[in-house]
Amino acid sequence: MTTCTQRTTHEQSASVQPIGSDIVSLHEVAVHLHPEDNVAIARLDLVVGLTLEATLPGEDARRIVVSQPIPGGHKVALKAIVRGAAVRRYGQIIGFATEDIEPGVHVHQHNLDAQDFSRDYAYGADVRPVQIVPESERRTFLGYRRPNGQVGTRNIVAVISSVNCSAHVAREIGRRFTPERLAAFPNVDGVISVTHPYGCSVRIGGADYDILQRTLAGMALHPNVGAYILVGLGCEVNQIPAMVENYDLCGFNGMLPGDAPQIVIQELGGTRKAIAAGIEAVEALLPQVNAAERTPAPVSELVIALQCGGSDGWSGITSNPAIGLVADEIVRQGGTVVLSETTEVYGAEHLLTRRAIRPKVGQKLVEQIRWWEEHARQMGMEIDNNPTPGNKVGGLTTIYEKSLGAIAKAGSTPLMDVYDYAERVTARGFTFMDGPGNDWTAVTGQVAGGSTLVIFSTGRGSVFGFTPAPVIKVASNSALYERMKDDMDLNAGRVQGGEALAAVANDLLELTIAVASGQPSKSEAQGIGEAEFSPWHLGGVL
Repeated sequence: MTTCTQRTTHEQSASVQPIGSDIVSLHEVAVHLHPEDNVAIARLDLVVGLTLEATLPGEDARRIVVSQPIPGGHKVALKAIVRGAAVRRYGQIIGFATEDIEPGVHVHQHNLDAQDFSRDYAYGADVRPVQIVPESERRTFLGYRRPNGQVGTRNIVAVISSVNCSAHVAREIGRRFTPERLAAFPNVDGVISVTHPYGCSVRIGGADYDILQRTLAGMALHPNVGAYILVGLGCEVNQIPAMVENYDLCGFNGMLPGDAPQIVIQELGGTRKAIAAGIEAVEALLPQVNAAERTPAPVSELVIALQCGGSDGWSGITSNPAIGLVADEIVRQGGTVVLSETTEVYGAEHLLTRRAIRPKVGQKLVEQIRWWEEHARQMGMEIDNNPTPGNKVGGLTTIYEKSLGAIAKAGSTPLMDVYDYAERVTARGFTFMDGPGNDWTAVTGQVAGGSTLVIFSTGRGSVFGFTPAPVIKVASNSALYERMKDDMDLNAGRVQGGEALAAVANDLLELTIAVASGQPSKSEAQGIGEAEFSPWHLGGVL
């Protein structure tokens, strides 16, 4: 419990005390990420009067005196920066000085903001070939191989509502199947309810209608879903028969014989009768779903969503780069990784277009960026509104800075394709999916597109989970990991203490394979994940 006089944020980004008035090497107390950077990231709280001995690339040794308190994870100026000049981190522009900044000054929202600047998209300029591991040498995990060739990491029965009006019935059906009731079906990982507040008062064939149907169909046909039932009210805009026809939801997509049960409340005579019919339908499916067993499958069958939420100044230095190394290895193993959140690559999208395998792939990403610029304008917002108050307390100032750290999750391999929200991901390798910067909405799209597991970086302490795809959460700093051990799966803050990034990434890869094989993630063990299903809703309710 906190009071108004208590600080509710993590005061430091490392388990150390602030350094007082002394002379220390810059590299002992701060991280200078790139030779062109004119700021460094404080490893811990820096107090006024601390003198930093620094030898910057191409310059003689100099001393920089800290002139303002600088929290851990925040930026300290290393050089004089005149008003209007670019401030650089990762060797890239993160914003522009709004006043003259002297060395030793705290660089943050009081003297730095985002302004538009030109980016060189140079489609494909940085594409480098990937040496794919031969099939006979690939790592394996224990997964559920489906008749259509896909491989799931979980074996779930999904109860899917077509409209908010049927959400209660869907939830009540799902609640019936407790772990005790499922004990007789050891190969069934759970019965989940997929509910949402939409499905009516929109135009048939409109953008919201199409996105919702595509998202729900993606969940029904997901590799982690062994069977599903559809639950509707009866008079909604999002009619079950239309969704079945539009997305070929007959016959469980070849996974089970027969058609998916359709529970229509009005036709069955009300809530109680619909719940009873739904329970009966799930009970009939359980023996068939339980017949599936985990068998060895190559890591090339994994589709992994890359996410971050509650980011801080360390996310782009520790956890996100560690995830990026794992993403590169998954691609090298022949697998697929999916980056999303278009508003959180904004200002850094040129680094992705330079990795596009073909110009049209990079051009599609730029088209999505332009759509978001117009969408934000129409909604009276700015994309730079994206960093949250918590992001800023953690050291992030502009959307450019946040984006540059976020794309570190994507590693270094070629960008193979770009997808619309919740579109089925079919390419192998590194891919991108359009979506908002909202974590749960973006993950909903990635999972509906086929992601069977989520790796999620956090610096402030997200407690995110998602069903049916387990979420592995990676803490960017050790203080967070120690404070929230029940929610954090891995501590990338070990890098702060000098451990090699590659060692942390290797541990994350092993954990990823273990979770894919059935080991519960921390969020999964706590039952977190149903409430996070949140299809993207553009607006325009009639």
